[in-house]
Amino acid sequence: MNPASAMKLLTTYAALELLGPAHTWHTEVLAESAAVNGRVDGNLYLRGSGDPRLGLEPFWLLLRQLRARGVAEIGGDLVLDRSAFAVPPHDPGEFDQEPLRPYNAGPDALLVNLKSIRLTLLPDPARQTVQVIIDTPSAGLRIDNRLSLGREACDDWREQIRPVVNGQSIELSGRFPAACGEKALHLVPWAADLQVEDLFRALWRELGGSFSGRVRAGRVPASARTLAVQESAALGEVIRDINKFSNNVMARQLFLSLDSERPATAEGARRRIAGWLQAKGLKLPELVLDNGSGLSRSERISAADLAALLRAAWQSPVMPELIASLPIAGVDGTLRKRFNEGSLSGRAHLKTGYLDGVRALAGFLLDRSGKRWIVVCLINDPKARLGKPAIDALLLWVAKR
Repeated sequence: MNPASAMKLLTTYAALELLGPAHTWHTEVLAESAAVNGRVDGNLYLRGSGDPRLGLEPFWLLLRQLRARGVAEIGGDLVLDRSAFAVPPHDPGEFDQEPLRPYNAGPDALLVNLKSIRLTLLPDPARQTVQVIIDTPSAGLRIDNRLSLGREACDDWREQIRPVVNGQSIELSGRFPAACGEKALHLVPWAADLQVEDLFRALWRELGGSFSGRVRAGRVPASARTLAVQESAALGEVIRDINKFSNNVMARQLFLSLDSERPATAEGARRRIAGWLQAKGLKLPELVLDNGSGLSRSERISAADLAALLRAAWQSPVMPELIASLPIAGVDGTLRKRFNEGSLSGRAHLKTGYLDGVRALAGFLLDRSGKRWIVVCLINDPKARLGKPAIDALLLWVAKR
């Protein structure tokens, strides 16, 4: 059966055992010569290792390191080295024809800020307008705001907004309900090189740096020396974002990182997971892996196989890290607004899964007697969305045992 995002349980559990909870990634800035009087002659190189969580703040900290070490001017180009991953061209609209949605972003050895930008929408009922604020630093982004203010309820407000990208301009049209109040809109509008370039130019300028060269893809030469390094958060922390908020691109990054060879490939990651399962004596006959995130129409696992995986995880030394990464019923992540009243609130750690035709929930539940249960529920049906009451009833039945 298709488990949707419940497949992230396999990816994150495998990563904890194969890489270790303390595993980190490193993003480097390199040059072929040291700075002289604040200037680096020649190119500057930015090399990624697949960090799933190289967000705005750590990227800024990396550039700040560079400035603190005396670099103020870059004489050549900025060269982006993504050679740690070997991934085929990615079509962000292939899965559901929504290429600007962040969940459709593809993996990238130099993934910066999840390839996304954040816009804040502020309704102004007095003027009957919607203000759009660009939150992500940008050197050239322009917003063509054609939004109108609506009076309807704040239901599926994202579906009412139609973004269109024209170069470095984004046109926003449609209606935004005043009842929504302030909302954040995340988009992935550009190819990776342009997105990194725009963010780099903005942050480097804010830090007082000078750069007039091009930004292009390439490889770090053997003669280059490291000028600055940004270490990621530890894996045990990274998987909290992956599982609690069901982050697809972060899961795909982690999946590729499982390949022990470089450049990493999805096939290499699948082979390593297969070897890990075999070494553990875990036979999952219905397992079909694609990208490890669950955002796939081809990934498969049975409820029995998923339960066997969770049973092995419960007996693993990394069990505390895995459970702590799961959404808590009624408390946080994708379950923050679900089960927030009654006997399940705070008593279940469960991974959710949602696709058209798929509903999934799998994890650990503490019943009223203090016994912990493994619970797995997978629904594959064109009307799967109607199965939510059945899933809830199953969990409540287990909780009251």
